[in-house]
Amino acid sequence: MKLGAFSISLNVKDIHTSKEFYENLGFTVFGGNIEKNYLIMKNENSLIGLFQGMFENNIITFNPGWDENAKELTDFNDVREIQQHLKTKGIKPITEADEKTTGPANMIVLDPDGNVILIDQHVS
Repeated sequence: MKLGAFSISLNVKDIHTSKEFYENLGFTVFGGNIEKNYLIMKNENSLIGLFQGMFENNIITFNPGWDENAKELTDFNDVREIQQHLKTKGIKPITEADEKTTGPANMIVLDPDGNVILIDQHVS
């Protein structure tokens, strides 16, 4: 399976404090909007999303169709294909992509320890 770009989405208490901390680790702002309480930080191939007040727990995120620079890939597994594969392996999604559609969609599964995994496709 080609899951695309990997990032961790962190639920932070204070986005300004977290931004400064990750900048001190060598990350730079790659995307997002601090006024809307979210930033995407990048250090080489590593991506961290900082989200204040948007969700309860940290989330592991994959973006089918994107590389770590948010550039579209020509060869990737569509989220619906990934969803079908996971179902054949006995993994039941918490939320599902509508398999009758094409293009951007997402699905969520939990790992055995309850960690949220978001597979979030932004491309067609």
